[in-house]
Amino acid sequence: MTRLLDTIIGLSHEFGTPDYVKGGGGNTSAKNADTLWVKPSGTTLAGLTAQTMVAMDRAKLARLYAVPTPSAPAAREALVKDMMAAAVRPASKGRPSVEAPLHDTFAARYVVHTHPALVNGMTCGRDGEAACRRLFPDALWMPYVDPGYTLCMEVRKALKARVARDGREPELLFLENHGVFVAADSAAGVRNAYARVMTVLAAEYRKARVSTILKMGPPPAAADVADMTKQLHASLGPDAAGVAAGGAVPVPAGPISPDHIVYSKSYPLRVSPTANAVARYRAKHGYAPKVVAAGGAVWGVGTTPKNAALALEFAQDGALVEQLATAFGGIRYLADRARDFIDNWEVESYRSKIAAQ
Repeated sequence: MTRLLDTIIGLSHEFGTPDYVKGGGGNTSAKNADTLWVKPSGTTLAGLTAQTMVAMDRAKLARLYAVPTPSAPAAREALVKDMMAAAVRPASKGRPSVEAPLHDTFAARYVVHTHPALVNGMTCGRDGEAACRRLFPDALWMPYVDPGYTLCMEVRKALKARVARDGREPELLFLENHGVFVAADSAAGVRNAYARVMTVLAAEYRKARVSTILKMGPPPAAADVADMTKQLHASLGPDAAGVAAGGAVPVPAGPISPDHIVYSKSYPLRVSPTANAVARYRAKHGYAPKVVAAGGAVWGVGTTPKNAALALEFAQDGALVEQLATAFGGIRYLADRARDFIDNWEVESYRSKIAAQ
């Protein structure tokens, strides 16, 4: 057990850098025959310790795969949350990652799930699936599915079919508009798979003459930051208790992935944040803007400085993903139904709250 935990903590720190994840994104796990150790929801990979990993009874977790679930999303997700909580071993603290059942589904000992911009340039590209089949013919590609239970059950079916065909599981699972899972029985296996993914994709961007560095304008001057902060406080009140400033980037016009929705919302405010403009935005979307593109800069806003910094970080990451997606036919935004699910999912509200603390 100690060796398992030491290995997955090392992998979590290695792949918990900004090149692979932002904020509380991504998740990792290790397993033996009886127990799955998985990252707690909302925490960072870089900050994981053996003591913070959530230990889950795999036999109890497996009950989730056979239980009849309600068709209504809210009722279904409530049932899943309760069953996952019941599988947590008594000595563990924290809430397990929503992807714990998916981690358990893999036979491999170690699973590392991340959202690198280099990967999401492909998974969020309109031609991403065709590119994946060409570049990673041994990988499993999943069309977009709501994260959590629904994704787990769809992947279980796909993995079963792949094992029946090939006699073994794929080590790579690419999720449309989401990210990548790597599953292997050793740390070296995880590292080699990620090295392959990042090397192949970097070469593809070079071939397409698409820069992997985000094109960004200069940061706003101190006086401009002060003026915009004052305006944001006046028009947004407590929703702009924190303000983070960055150079101008072409922020995405729509939702790219679940993490981008959680931390920076689906749509930026693209005009000066006057009281009238903010009121119109609230009326249209039902919430305050988290990202404002105005005044020759991009601003992250939130109820805390950390929340604001995360909003800016994901706005910049989204701009990079959209830039990279030009190598794969251009960006594909999430459909309204998928966006609505994330916006209203209690699990993601919890994750956002924990990550912003």
